[in-house]
Amino acid sequence: MKVWQLGICGFLFGGLLLGGHYEATAQLNLNELDGRRSESGGVKRNLLRPAVPLLSIAPDSRSSAMGDVGVASSPDVFSQHWNSAKYAMLPKKWGAAVSYIPWLRKLTNEINLAYLVGYYRIDKMQSLSASLRYFSMGQMTFIDEQGNKLSSHNPNEFALDIAYSRLFLQNFSGAVAFRVIRSDLTGGFSQQNAVGTNKAGMSYAADVALYYQNNLKLGALPAQYGLGFTLTNIGSKLSYNDVYNNFIPITLRLGGRFSADVDSYNRLSAELNASKLLIPTPPIYDKDHKIVKGMNPDVAVISGMLQSFYDAPGGAEEEFQEIYWGFGVEYSYANLLALRTGYYFEHENKGGRQYLTLGVGVTYNVIGLDASYIIPSAGFNSPLANTLRFSLMVNFDQQKSSGRRRRG
Repeated sequence: MKVWQLGICGFLFGGLLLGGHYEATAQLNLNELDGRRSESGGVKRNLLRPAVPLLSIAPDSRSSAMGDVGVASSPDVFSQHWNSAKYAMLPKKWGAAVSYIPWLRKLTNEINLAYLVGYYRIDKMQSLSASLRYFSMGQMTFIDEQGNKLSSHNPNEFALDIAYSRLFLQNFSGAVAFRVIRSDLTGGFSQQNAVGTNKAGMSYAADVALYYQNNLKLGALPAQYGLGFTLTNIGSKLSYNDVYNNFIPITLRLGGRFSADVDSYNRLSAELNASKLLIPTPPIYDKDHKIVKGMNPDVAVISGMLQSFYDAPGGAEEEFQEIYWGFGVEYSYANLLALRTGYYFEHENKGGRQYLTLGVGVTYNVIGLDASYIIPSAGFNSPLANTLRFSLMVNFDQQKSSGRRRRG
């Protein structure tokens, strides 16, 4: 991987402090490579940059085609990432899926994300699910200030989780999940004058999820609505050396969905999601590195989660800017063909990622194939442009019915 590709790794992990051996990449603005621009017109933006943003990347094509929504969508195999409580409402005995994302292809062809997920329904009330995601970043070369090669490494990350979901009522379910996270960016390499000794970072986290769905009538048309709540990645800080600890992306998501059957073959669904990172907002420092506005971000995890609702230097206005919005629409025909679109919005002051999403899905018997595509907003030069995702699903033991089946 070239020097500029080393910069990609820098942005992906939020400018983590891995030591002074990255000074040769200072010519690149690492904060802009994912479209989260740290400055515009000389105005510096106050970005939230947790460790391991791998955990925030939508791994499946269906949700990513709908503006990165999924907390309240109809249950499917990929519910593990969005809302594991939905598994308790799937009628099928078990299912599995795999997804592949060629990440940042506008910049390099070496970075990719692979995701494997599956579930098993124990009985009519309970389900178990698990997933594994692996992030490979090709080869990273370490150089000194003169450009001399010091070492090389194949940085990678993975997260392994397992979840238990249960029906509380006919239309209401909940779930808990537990996750192990490992991030190895440097292979233990440290330069002589680096602060601390670099190492692979480890963290342990948990999710809490709730899901509710119910049927209703829209005039003469059958309809359904769903509501979802998740609190994900509640876990320990992650450290890449002996000095600095970094929050992982603890995230609160809320969502609502409405679906209507136009007739016995055609269904329309729309979903709106709001999400917020529950980590401290960076304060404003003076030249002596003393806080002049905002709050100290070096706090315990629970304190940081609570503080995240009121610690922004810009007050309530900036707190509202930290809410990310996603909206998506899905049209499905006879559970055989699905067309999707959506929009994702992040405020300019928090990175400005704003893009249109498109996607298509086909299902034959027990096999489903989905694809999605990202189109950044006009004038927004993002390396996420033209990002493709591909997902393959297999579901077994479907409940038979005289009509068409719902996706799940």
